[in-house]
Amino acid sequence: MTDTFVWTKLGKVFDPADFPGRPWMSSFAQAPATLIRDEYVRVYFSTRPLPDSQGQFTSYSAWLDLDRADITKVLRVAENPILDLGETGTFDEFGTYPFSAIETDQGILGYYAGWTRCESVPFDVAIGAARSTDGGKSFEKLGAGPIIGSSMDEPFILSGPKIRCFAGTYYLFYIAGTKWVKHEGRAEPVYRIRMARSDDGVNWRKHNRHLIETAVEVDEAQASPDVHYHNGRYHMFFCYRYATGYRGHARGYRIGYACSDDLSTWHRDDARAGLHPSEEGWDSEMVSYPHVFTVDGTTYMAYLGNGVGREGFGIAKLEARP
Repeated sequence: MTDTFVWTKLGKVFDPADFPGRPWMSSFAQAPATLIRDEYVRVYFSTRPLPDSQGQFTSYSAWLDLDRADITKVLRVAENPILDLGETGTFDEFGTYPFSAIETDQGILGYYAGWTRCESVPFDVAIGAARSTDGGKSFEKLGAGPIIGSSMDEPFILSGPKIRCFAGTYYLFYIAGTKWVKHEGRAEPVYRIRMARSDDGVNWRKHNRHLIETAVEVDEAQASPDVHYHNGRYHMFFCYRYATGYRGHARGYRIGYACSDDLSTWHRDDARAGLHPSEEGWDSEMVSYPHVFTVDGTTYMAYLGNGVGREGFGIAKLEARP
């Protein structure tokens, strides 16, 4: 038995620059999350057009389909975003990022982070929900407001939703902001991993505490909690970084790991995660935003590389488990 998860990197699978003609998709393919279909694997991701005249970005959510027989082969890419941005003053006026979907008896439900611009800090985020009736090609929001927004103990940055269903109960793993750190004239967000439960996928009960302890520093930022069940235990892959100076190799995002028997108490052991930056190339500075999925008996991880997905995402194949 190996001490760590063993992954073989299959390379960068998608770069938006390779699919021109979509002005809303100029760069970035962030936070990949799958919906397994009979003939293909649909991957939802978030992307951006060029910045406006003030240098401000917006973000949109979209999808691409991968071949089940060759998970590195892109079959098709959405021609349009899957969600409209919000109206003036709403929580998702300027972007939707990330996006995670699940098939239910109510159709395909999607959960997304909608963000708006702020004055003293760059942005704030809350979590919205949407439903698809066309097989996951497009989504209609359940309402103009969020399903999980700020509260007494989660005052800002509710983001990074990943939806799972275990034993008939829906679980939404997400992040909540804890503070903003001022560094070299810039406000940097710090956030921790949280969880909520639901019987119907619409009405949520928050767990109301952090799931994962910090490791590299007290103000460690954690993101993209992705949980799967295997061999009687829950396994979480996530990413983490230092609060400041994280846009390069030394303090940039890394992929962490934790396990649990009850989804409430988690034991962190990053040494087991097994996926690290490469010596050179598109993922040599950082690896982040992991998403684990299984197709035809083989388990994969989709993840981001340098620039937190500016040039797309890659996939690794699981060879062995600890």
